[in-house]
Formats: sequence, structure tokens, C-alpha cells
Amino acid sequence: MHSLQSVEFRCACATSGKERWHTCVLGKSLIIATNRFMSKKYFDIHAPVFYPSAIIILIFIGLTLGIGEPMEEIFSKTTAGITTNAGWLLVLAVNIFLAFSLYFAFSKMGKIRLGGPKAKPDFSTFAWFAMLFSAGMGIGLLFFSVAEPILHYSNPPRGATNPATAAQDAMKFTFLHYGLHAWAIYAIVGMSLAFFTFNKKLPLTLRSVFYPLLGDRIHGPIGNIIDVVAVVATLFGLATSLGFGVQQVSAGLAHLFDTPDTVSMQVFLIAAITGAATVSVVLGLDKGVRVLSELNMRMGLIFLIAMLILGPTVFLMDSFIQNTGAYLQELISIGAWTESYAGTTWQHDWSVFYWAWWISWSPFVGMFIARVSKGRTVREFFLGVLLVPSLLTFLWMSVFGGSALFLELNGIGDIATAVNENIATALFVLLEEYPWSFVTSIIGILLVTSFFVTSSDSGSLVIDSITSGGKLDAPVGQRIFWALSEGAVAATLLLGGGLKALQTAAISTGLPFTLLLFVMCYSLYKGLSREFEDMQQQKQLKERESYRQVLSELIAKRQKKNKVD
Repeated sequence: MHSLQSVEFRCACATSGKERWHTCVLGKSLIIATNRFMSKKYFDIHAPVFYPSAIIILIFIGLTLGIGEPMEEIFSKTTAGITTNAGWLLVLAVNIFLAFSLYFAFSKMGKIRLGGPKAKPDFSTFAWFAMLFSAGMGIGLLFFSVAEPILHYSNPPRGATNPATAAQDAMKFTFLHYGLHAWAIYAIVGMSLAFFTFNKKLPLTLRSVFYPLLGDRIHGPIGNIIDVVAVVATLFGLATSLGFGVQQVSAGLAHLFDTPDTVSMQVFLIAAITGAATVSVVLGLDKGVRVLSELNMRMGLIFLIAMLILGPTVFLMDSFIQNTGAYLQELISIGAWTESYAGTTWQHDWSVFYWAWWISWSPFVGMFIARVSKGRTVREFFLGVLLVPSLLTFLWMSVFGGSALFLELNGIGDIATAVNENIATALFVLLEEYPWSFVTSIIGILLVTSFFVTSSDSGSLVIDSITSGGKLDAPVGQRIFWALSEGAVAATLLLGGGLKALQTAAISTGLPFTLLLFVMCYSLYKGLSREFEDMQQQKQLKERESYRQVLSELIAKRQKKNKVD
């Protein structure tokens, strides 16, 4: 292990006797190990990925802050150009990812276990679901659960004129954006990373997924480029979510305590919450992220039950069942709807943005899911990732979005006007219409903040893993660096163009990563197919060996009997 150092040190101490030599070698080795530890205590980077990623992010921050107000127009034009010309690609992509997910779940490859046949899950099923839910949808659910159904109701996607039909369509398209298609994206990335890491013993980075196609070239420039794209996409996707989250926290505080709801206040909140996220990052996956994820799950469940009880309970449960059925009935048609004959831009503003946002998030969520899914079978993984979070999301949207629609349909409250004025206030305007509004609003703010922290620290752990060459436990200094970078990018986007800047960040980084995801599907198919063939061969070998053993025992018994006779 330390052969060169040991030989050199032996020469210097050879005259001191054998015992002295052993002591010297041990001391030399200890010094070397200590130096290595100290040199990598705070940073242990993979330079070809870390530096390009950091430079791209710093250039973006510098340009946005330097150009100032004109950046808003640049962001708007960029978003319009991408959604108009490449929207069809994103719609096609998410449907392909869902088809692949269902195929893997129900195929013969579903029996493959992540980590090998004897691997056991690292986390309980509840903890696993909690981390899936918290990492995947947290801030988006809170920000859009009221606003999106109301906005779709006010501006029906397919031009419905009947209020009941408009409300039905509003929930149907909300389910589309947060349902199976979204989770299929995460499932493909998560399974790819988990399989090649735990079963093929490759580093936990995006480049490893392409090993069946690239071979050892994943360790060269091509692999570095893949990881850099993943880092940039992840960071901007995260920044988009953090930007939405802090807008909602700021709006909630302004609504309750008349604090200023300004960009400066939002930047201050980003700094404060990023500080809390940094503490969680330092604590690590088990002590920080897992604990906060389970706390989120429990707080979210309390919040959901409270709203279900305080709101029109029977209407909400009726609508949940009806919404789910209507969504499943039209899953293919609305999933493939491109607005081609309508000549409107609704789909570009909503569905295309969501698909790009989820895709930009997918390296982060996928890698996080991969890290916590060792020991699960392929079938268990895909069905768990697709169905459980989707159903929880549908219930959440039905309760909060349904409560808002109930007020609108019955003329009890005017949620739509408030939402159109400031989308970030939607949740708090709704809660004001029901009892215990102050308490529930406080819970809402705490929940958004907590989801902000878990998204930030989970994202930091993931980005840190990619930029360190796939290490699962990279030094704390790196995690802190990326946690602060996420906050800085979110603040920069808010300063440079607000909501439009957040949307542009998600769309522009999600599009190039879509192309990598197409290749990823094929690579995963090849990897799982080979693994299944190896499993079958091992099974056949065991069966043959078992048959030979049984046959040998029968022959031995027969020979023994003949000798007796």
C-alpha cells in the first residue's frame, strides 16, 4: 500500500533494528495518511467536471447581474423560441419515458434486484416513500396546488364554457403535470443510476449509465461532458424550485404579517433558508435529509388532513375519485395533446414548461432516488416510484385545488382574482376562507420552508457526488459550496427576471438533457437485458448442479444398497 515510502524509510532506519524499522514504517504511513486526509478534508473534486460546471454557473451569475433589467426580455424570447420550436419533442419524450417505465416494470426484467439477489433495502418503506415525495415534488405541490387548478379554470385549456366541465378539465391537466409522466422521468434516471452503480459497481454519476454504449470511454472527455450537462441542468432545475418556494414564503409572510413582498425580501429569505439547508447538508443523508424528509411527510399529512376536515370533505373525496378516473381515461390523449389545431399557446406555457422543468430536475431526483433504493427489485422500484407519489399528489391536488374550485363554483369566494394578481399568494388566500386560517397559513409557510431545505440539501448531495467522480461521501466543504451555489443562482434568477427567468432556466437546461435521456432508455434496456440473461444462466447452472448432486446421492445410495445385498 505504501511500498515506495516504506522502502525509502527502511533504508534510512535499517541500522536501528527490526523493531525500530516497523515503528518507523508505521509512523511514515500515518503521516502520509494524515496528509491525504487533510488535503481532501474539505474538497475532493473530479476537476474535469467540477471546474467547467462552476465556471458556467459563475458566468451565468455574472452576466445576469451585469446586464440587469434587459435580461428579462432575453429570458422571455428564449422561452418562447424553445417552446414554439421544440415543444413537440418534450411532449413526445415524456410519453416515451412512461412507456419504457411500464415496460421495465412488467417485463421479465422486473425480478432483478438493485445491489444483487441478496441485497436488502437500506430504508423502511415509509422512509423510502417519504424521501421520494419530498425530493420529487415538494415545493411545486405547495406553490401550484391552488394556483394551477384555478388558472386552468379561469382559462380552460380546451376552451370549455360549462363551469363544471372547465373545473373537470382544470384538475385533469393538473394531474397530467404532476402524475405518471413526471414520475416516469425520475424513474428512468433513478433506475439507470441505481442499476449501474449497485449492480455493475460503477461510480454514481450520469456517465456510468452510458457504459453499455461507450465502454471505458465514459471515463474520458465524453463522460465529463455528460456529467457537466447533468450538473448544470440539476442546479438550474433546483434553482427554479427554490425560486418558486421563496416567492411563496415571502407572499405568505406578507399576507400574514404585512412584511414587504419584494425581490430584496426574497433574496434575504433565500440566504436565510440556504443557511439552514447548509446545516442539513453537513449532517449528511441519514441524519439530515432522511430526518427532514420524514418530518415533511408528517407535516404534509397533518396539513392535508386539516384541509380535508375544514374544507368540503364529501365534495373533495368525490372529486378525488372522479378526477383520478377522468385522468386515467384520457391519459393518452391529453398526454399527447400538442394544441396543433387550436393555434393557441396554453400548452407551451404550461405542459412544455413542466416537462422541461421535471427533466432538468431528473438528474437530481433520479440520483437521490437511486441512493435510497438499494435492495428494491426493478418492478418494486418502478411501481413504487410511479404509483405511490402520483396517488399522494392526486389526493393533495384534489384537496387543495378542489377546495378552491368549490368556492369558485358556488360563488363563495373569488380566488381567481387574487391568483391572477399574485400567483404566490394562492394558498394563503384559500386558507383565509376556512377556519383556523392563521394556524394553517403558518403550517403552510413552515412546510414550504422545510421542502426548500430538503430540496436544497438533497440537490447539494447529488451535485457533489457528480462533481467528485461518483463518491457517495465526499467532503463537507464541497456540499457547502454547492448548497450556497444553488441559493446564489435562485437569487440571481429572481433579480434578473422573476418568474419568467425561473421558467427559462428550467426549459433551456431541460431541453438538451432530454436528448441524453433518450439514449439512457436504450442503455438501461441493454444493461437490464444482459443482467437478466446472466441471472438465467446462473439459475440454470444452479439447477444443473442441484440435479447432479441429487443424482450423485441416488447413485451412492444404490451402490451402498448393492454392497449390503
